[in-house]
Order: sequence, then structure tokens, then C-alpha cells
Amino acid sequence: MARFLSLIRPQAFSSFLGRRKMSLDLGAREVFAAAVEAVQPDVVVRQSLSRQGDSVEVVGTGRTFRMKNNVHVVGFGKAVLGMAAEAERILGEHLVRGVVSVPHGLQQALREHGKQHLLVKENSRIRVMEGAKHNLPDPDSQKAAESIAGLASALTEKDLLFVLISGGGSALLPAPIPPISLQEKLDVTRKLAAAGATIQELNTVRRAFSLLKGGGLARCAHPAQVVALILSDVIGDPLDLIASGPTVATAAEGPACRQQVQAVLQHYGLLDSAPASVKDALERLAPRQEVQTDEACRVLNAVIGSNGVALRNASRRALELGFHPVVLSPGVCGDVRSVSRLYGRLARFGQGASPELATEVLELGPQVGVESEDLLRVMRTLEEGRGVACVLAGGEPTVELTGQGRGGRNQELAMRVGLELRGSRPPPDSPVFLSGGTDGQDGPTEAAGAVADASLYEDAQKQKLDTLGYLNDNDSFTFFQRLSGGRNLLVPGLTCTNVMDVHLLIIPQRSK
Repeated sequence: MARFLSLIRPQAFSSFLGRRKMSLDLGAREVFAAAVEAVQPDVVVRQSLSRQGDSVEVVGTGRTFRMKNNVHVVGFGKAVLGMAAEAERILGEHLVRGVVSVPHGLQQALREHGKQHLLVKENSRIRVMEGAKHNLPDPDSQKAAESIAGLASALTEKDLLFVLISGGGSALLPAPIPPISLQEKLDVTRKLAAAGATIQELNTVRRAFSLLKGGGLARCAHPAQVVALILSDVIGDPLDLIASGPTVATAAEGPACRQQVQAVLQHYGLLDSAPASVKDALERLAPRQEVQTDEACRVLNAVIGSNGVALRNASRRALELGFHPVVLSPGVCGDVRSVSRLYGRLARFGQGASPELATEVLELGPQVGVESEDLLRVMRTLEEGRGVACVLAGGEPTVELTGQGRGGRNQELAMRVGLELRGSRPPPDSPVFLSGGTDGQDGPTEAAGAVADASLYEDAQKQKLDTLGYLNDNDSFTFFQRLSGGRNLLVPGLTCTNVMDVHLLIIPQRSK
């Protein structure tokens, strides 16, 4: 679909914008496709590595490295296979060997979807190992982690190691410290998550009980030069949180680390009931002899793809299609109910600005992780009323699970925004909202998200669909399936990437 839509001439597209509601729907889908296209694994690597003879530059960092048949590659994550294939094309004859850990069944899925360009060649020097069924660490992913650690540990100061990292990397690089078993570590982190531990607390424990996370892989590779190319799936792109920071040097010493882990386990009532192996590992955590900075550690960490990159390309495509784009934020978070209220009020503001609406928008900002200055900038743009506005944002809102239905945060957000738009101008002048996961999958469904406008509630009423009932059961996928034959669903298929979600709010020009 994206390939087909790219053939539409921008002039022709903009000439019929606003005539029918499907035109705005089509435009939203095209802009979303551009966001996904910008963060394809081969694209981000090709744009980040520039080879000149026997030297390779990491674009945007000012760092160039000499190659002399001394290059190795390791990787872990849902998108690293395509990254590895492109890296091998660029590094060429200087690549000695590599190991990448990817999700179970990925190679077959790529073949079935006609994405062979994201596979390594048949005679590749990079070994592909699959594991982590259902996105959980398993013996296969642990075996891959051991192979990666073995490769890194054998390097010398003359070697250059490229580390490819993307979302899902944590589950694909499990290497618990002895005597903790993989299952015991998994049980502890599951219990912490179920008890409400924050991502920071989970990572504190995961890193402490891991040989490779929290800078462990960089330590294995020392004294080789390490270059990490990272496709971020975390708000704000914090290097220590993406795949639990295997190449990020830390200054934590054993006793301090031990106290932090003990405090987390104690806080959630899990210290006394922890397995004997966990208690033993805690007592034997030794001070780590870690270098304090990435530079001294001979490590370069470069984020080469992110939600921000996706939004910039989406903004360019929106402009080509005749919209007036404005980026709100790549870090939208919080409960989908608050996020939907924000978008609903921005849509109303765009079709009739008022001080009351502006106040409501600003009050919602802190609840959804958006700064007031960003909201003010967007509202100024909307108040100018220049053509059809396209507000772009990204991030990862959350859903409170109260039911047993099928759906995900993107479909539920689109459904809730559609209800918020009720009472605004009807199609074709209604604002259109799209929310989609860049990984192509929203919850346990084949959809990445959905598109909605002001007709959603009325259409549901005509079809006798209980919108509140579907929301209470977290069954947004079934709702959209039954609404107008599933026309509102966003189903891009296998996207091969993940930089969280993309939100689009398209607002037709208000009457003067």
C-alpha cells in the first residue's frame, strides 16, 4: 500500500483534500507509511555509515575508524537482522565474523513477506540465531547471548566491534550471572513487574544479575573499539534503558549495586522469598572495575533511528501532500484517556480557538508528558489557520486493562479520540486521527492501529455497537472490525522496525 500511495502526485492529492473524508484518511495513512519508511533497519544503517576506501565514518558523530580485516558484528533485537545485512554490505571484505540474536521465525517471515533484502546473504560471515519465543528469554536466546559474549571476549585492541541494537534486545540477550538460572531471573523480574515496579527498578535488578547488560558487553569486548548503532524504542532515547544498556558504561560499584537491588526487592516484598541463587549472587556481587566514560571505555554509542527521526520524515511527507505539518512531541505518554482528551481539545481548538480550550490543553500537558512550550507552539500554528493542519506526535501511552477483549493502545486511543471528536464538524470537514505502532502490531492483533473521525460514534450507533462496552472490555479491535467492515483499521503488515507509536491529527481549515 505504501509503495502504491507514494506514486500519487502531491499536487493531485492536495487538489482533492477536504472533498471527502476518505481523502484525509488516505493522507493520514500515507504520512504514517513515511514515518515507518524512515526507520527501516537497512535505511538507518545506510544513512549512518559512510565508507571511504578502508575507513568508515559514523555519520553525525565526527568519528572515523580504520578497517583492516579487523571488523566484527554482533546484534540483538527485532530489527537487527536488516541492520546486519546492510552493515555487511558496507563493511565488505573487512568483516571477519558476526553473530546476531533475532526473534524466533523472523527469517521465514521476511521471506514470506518479500523482504529478502533484509536477510543476510547465503554465504554471510554473520551467524543468525533465533530465539525468545513470545518475546521472552529462553534457552535459544541464552545460547545466542553466550555466542555473542564469546566473540566479544576474544577481541584485541586491534579489533573493531559493531554492536547493533534495537527494541526487543533485552529478551534476546539473556545471560544471568551464576548461580542464577535463566528461569529464576525471569521469575524475579516477572514478580517485580506484577507488583508494579518501575522500568528503572526493573532495569536495576536486570543489570545487576546480568553478565552483558549495564555495560557488560562493552566490558567483554575491552580493549577492542566498540561502535554501537542503536534503533531506539524508548521515550527520550536513554542509552542505559534501550535493551538495558549493554554498551553503556556505568560507575556503579558492587556494594552500592547490591544495596540498590536489595532495596528494590525489599520494597516489593520479594527479598525474603527470593531463590537461594539470587541471595547468593547478591552477596557475591563484586566491585566492578569499570571505566567512567564511554570515550575512555573505547565505546561509541550512536542512536541512528528513533521516533523523532520517523516524525521528521512524516512531516516532510505531510508537507508534500499539501498539509501544514507541526510536530508536537516524540514523547507522549500517560493513560490513553488523558491522551485522547488532549487530541480532542487540540482538534476543537484548531476549528475554533478559545482561551478556555487553550487552558484545558495546557492543563493536560503534564499528564501526557508534553511540555507547555510545545503545546503553545502547536496552538499558535493552529490559530494561524493555514490550510489543513497535520499535528504529528509519537510515544507510548498506556492502557488500564479492565477486560478480556482484543486490542492495543493504538486502537483504543483512536477509538477514544473518535468519541472525543463527536460534536465537531462532520465529514468531510471533520478532523481525522490516526494512531499506529511502527512495529506493525498493536497488542495481540494483526492491526497496527486505527483511524477515526467525528462520525465514529454516529456510525457505531447506526450499527448498534456499544462503544462503552467495547472500551470497558478493552476490545477495540473487535469494535473496529465490526465498524464499517474494518475500514478504519490500520494494517501495514510486517514493518521490520520499532520506534514506538506515531499519532496524526489532521484538522481541516476552520471557517473565517
